[in-house]
Amino acid sequence: MRDGMIRRRTLLGAMGAGLCVPGLVLAQAARVQTVAVLYAGDPDDDEPALRPFFDQMARLGWAEGKNVVYDRHAGKGTRQYLSTMASLAAGREPDLIYATTTTLAAAVLKETDRATVVFATAADPVAAGLVASLAKPGRNATGVYLVQGDASARRFALLREVMPQLKRLGAVFDRNAPDYQARRATHEKSARAAGIELVSQEFTNFEVVAKTLAQFKRDGIIAAEITPSFALIARRREVAVLAERNGIALVAHRSEWAEAGAVLTYGIDSGESHRRAAGIADRILKGSKASEIAVERVQKYEVAVNSRSAAALGLTLPPSILKSAVKVYS
Repeated sequence: MRDGMIRRRTLLGAMGAGLCVPGLVLAQAARVQTVAVLYAGDPDDDEPALRPFFDQMARLGWAEGKNVVYDRHAGKGTRQYLSTMASLAAGREPDLIYATTTTLAAAVLKETDRATVVFATAADPVAAGLVASLAKPGRNATGVYLVQGDASARRFALLREVMPQLKRLGAVFDRNAPDYQARRATHEKSARAAGIELVSQEFTNFEVVAKTLAQFKRDGIIAAEITPSFALIARRREVAVLAERNGIALVAHRSEWAEAGAVLTYGIDSGESHRRAAGIADRILKGSKASEIAVERVQKYEVAVNSRSAAALGLTLPPSILKSAVKVYS
């Protein structure tokens, strides 16, 4: 009799547990998760470029305002503000922080080792100190590595198609960029291979950029390469205006530059990188650990042009360039 009562209580307990589990699952599923999104510049300017991230998140089941909230932060293109922004974002204890540049990711990781970070970086994340290795990040961060490879060589070749007479090319380098030395060496090698003299100028504060472009004009330089930089991408519209004012055709590595006014860009498909980052974010929000998710490498390239900027400078974009362009801004 006593054994029967024990079996009955055990059965009822199991049934009760079975009835409770779905409720717990629903409660967990209903919890709204927070993703802090860090922009290099102003969210209004950078939001269109990040749309592939948000769209992919939606396709993966994350509906903004329902089961996910995006806490947007503006980097303002100012390094002096980064520690404040990173501290603010981490202090709100989001479930995830999406850092859209190497500099932003480094700023967050410097402030905290508790927040989970997903990054999109054009610099080697191991060399930049973001992860221990690509295969095994080993800390609270992982993400997408935009492998530039020999993109500068291809970019210069495309530029020669647009400007066959080009002999000298200005180049603007950010000394504070994580991979500044390696990037400069690569560009100089690519320029020599293309038969172009690279006239390099460096800066550590943005105010120098206006003087650099004005100096290029005085030296008769009609085109300039804008290299990867947190400060420059955040204030790309301002740089494009300065370049047009000085009659200089800009060439760069991301399609956001073409949208802002660069004549030609060639580099990693940033939309693909954001979509891949969303896939990683989805895995983490569903319980995976960043330290155990390998950094994904993106090597899909795209050409983008700005026909209005080209026309303003008296340049004609060849049919071959227009045909290869994934994006044409006018």
